[in-house]
Amino acid sequence: MSPPKHETASFKVVADVGRDGTTALAASYNDRIRPLLDAVDCLRHLKVTQEGIQLPTIVVVGDQSSGKSSVLESLAGISLPRGQGICTRVPLVMRLQHDPAAAVPLIQLQYYNQEKKLVTVDTTEAGVTAAIRSATDVIAGSGKGILNTPLTLVVRKRGVPDLTMVDLPGITRVPVHGQPENIYEQISDIITEYITPKESIILNVLSATVDFPTCESIRMSQRVDPTGERTLAVVTKVDKAPEGLLEKVTADDVNIGLGYVCVRNRVGDETYEQARKEEARLFGSHPLLSKIDKSIVGVPVLAQRLTQIQASIVTRCLPEIVEKINDKLRKYTSELDDMPRNLSTAADAVRVLFHILKQARETLEKILVRGDFDDFPDDRRLHGTARVAEMLHKYAAKLPAMYPTVANELFLMEEVQVLEETKGIRLPNFPLRSAFLTILRRKINIVSPLPHEFVAEVWAYVEIVATEVLLKRCENYPQLHSAARRAMQSLMEKTRGRSAEFVGEMIEMELAADYTSNPDYVKSCCEMEQQLDVFTEAVKDTRKPPKVNVRGEVGEVDVAHLRQHREVAEQAFEMHVRLAAYWRSVVLRIVDGAALHVQRSIRRVVERELEAEVVREAVGRAAAGIDLIVEEGPATAAKRERLKKRIELLRQSKDVVANITDRIAIDI
Repeated sequence: MSPPKHETASFKVVADVGRDGTTALAASYNDRIRPLLDAVDCLRHLKVTQEGIQLPTIVVVGDQSSGKSSVLESLAGISLPRGQGICTRVPLVMRLQHDPAAAVPLIQLQYYNQEKKLVTVDTTEAGVTAAIRSATDVIAGSGKGILNTPLTLVVRKRGVPDLTMVDLPGITRVPVHGQPENIYEQISDIITEYITPKESIILNVLSATVDFPTCESIRMSQRVDPTGERTLAVVTKVDKAPEGLLEKVTADDVNIGLGYVCVRNRVGDETYEQARKEEARLFGSHPLLSKIDKSIVGVPVLAQRLTQIQASIVTRCLPEIVEKINDKLRKYTSELDDMPRNLSTAADAVRVLFHILKQARETLEKILVRGDFDDFPDDRRLHGTARVAEMLHKYAAKLPAMYPTVANELFLMEEVQVLEETKGIRLPNFPLRSAFLTILRRKINIVSPLPHEFVAEVWAYVEIVATEVLLKRCENYPQLHSAARRAMQSLMEKTRGRSAEFVGEMIEMELAADYTSNPDYVKSCCEMEQQLDVFTEAVKDTRKPPKVNVRGEVGEVDVAHLRQHREVAEQAFEMHVRLAAYWRSVVLRIVDGAALHVQRSIRRVVERELEAEVVREAVGRAAAGIDLIVEEGPATAAKRERLKKRIELLRQSKDVVANITDRIAIDI
């Protein structure tokens, strides 16, 4: 039969022994392939994947007992851990390197221990299984759990293909004793992480004894590679179920885009050479298996296919890897350049401090004085002048337009009572200023807490905003943070004290005298006094209705109760008129005075006092103040060191890729 469409003659391999004594496995080696793989291995060793740069990788997946370990053993020519349950408990990175000069295989394990230190263990073919188990116990513990921390196995020997593969835990749904209940989910997450990147080639190991569509490994690979363009299938245990195998690998009901390779692995005590000879005999003489095209059977064919596929994907991915490395390098270099330089002298520290204060002052002038919000267009919380204006509007709305009265109190009874209690031996109908001031003081005392509440609210807001801006400006110098906070707290304490004193004096002035030059006062008095005759007539003439309209009052007022106070009712009304008119001037002064005081005080804090207070806290209070500024904070120092390490890693990675791309260019 002819080979499938995806096969080409270039994949055909004969398992003869070469002139130098190597097998056909070594025939897959190409002088240009090893440098490619070495470059990728070097990048992997540098942990460039931690920077989000994916590397071309052959990922070996398969259901438990599918023969996955046997395939890897056939390729590597060494024994791997076997047994019941999951033998591969951590990702195993296998680096196979053909070395024709190696009389004795060189086998090495590399892994990071619990202290994150790289451990290298030399071992032998006989001891590799025990060494892998021991290293796995160090990484994942001595139980049966799994962990997504890789272990690297380097095999350098004569006759192996030049390959780097990642062997993952076999898929199982039923946990055995000692395994977590969610073992399937854990394994699935690890496999998905490795096979999802488009740079990964999926080597799916399938047993000939099962229906391929039912294999869990097939389902997982189809989720990330639905067309199968980066999936190669290896069919094991062909001698156990030869019937219908030809149809399975030619029909391809599960979208294996890179095709199938059927293999016969080592059995019992066979040597690997004996296993290859028996494999060649099986596919050459078996009545059913011999009908499968020779271009898709045998471990040597698998070795060559994997080598060519890996070399192809590495070559294809190199330009993108270079681009990603350069992008990351530019990003981290820019971040490092943007960080504040290390301060080495007191002069540097003072210069930085004043630069920070200048920036903070400019920002606060914008948002608290000028109303410029370009720096924070979407953060309404920092639109300072608008927020303070809202507070002023709310404060003004709380001050009653009419002077406050006792709830449900009869009209003018407060004025009547005061007049009666302040009467004496004096001329009749003489206006009593003392009575007027008595009532005025009562009303002012009622509203006196409001301006205090207003300025307190303003300074609480200013403290939050100013502290946030100041800390933002010195975010790269955390050693200044505590001094900045103390400075703002101290400054706001002083400012609150001044405001409390100002508001207190403002209220005392209103209590001390009754005066206004506001022309509206006289106008309002005249308008309200025009109702005096109507009011007096309603009080004195019992035949008149007891309800009258009084300007400024809500609706009609009942004056029936005032008929028994006829002698002071007219004076009470006149006092009421004057208090109502004067109250508007009082409210206006209390609002305007508080508003002007707040605006002036904010400007004073921003333009003069903030800088002086921070300097006093940061430098003047402690002899070691300057030294503390010079000393870089732990977080900033750690970030600087982290960026330097990343830049160094990426530069090394860039050199690695540059060397290999230069070699490719020379070969071309």
